[in-house]
Amino acid sequence: MSRLALRNKAVSKPKFGSRCYNRCPLCGRVRGFLNRFRMCRICFRLLSLKGDIPGVRKSSW
Repeated sequence: MSRLALRNKAVSKPKFGSRCYNRCPLCGRVRGFLNRFRMCRICFRLLSLKGDIPGVRKSSW
């Protein structure tokens, strides 16, 4: 299946609850999904570095 078809499939409610899975709404990636921010790690990193996610900043010590 194409990635667009898999995105549409992930959005729809499955017949059974155990069949649902998380997919990034921005890029469609399945792996590396962060539940707290509802996106994948790559999109999270790009948006946080741009400052688009409130309350998140790069740590330095």
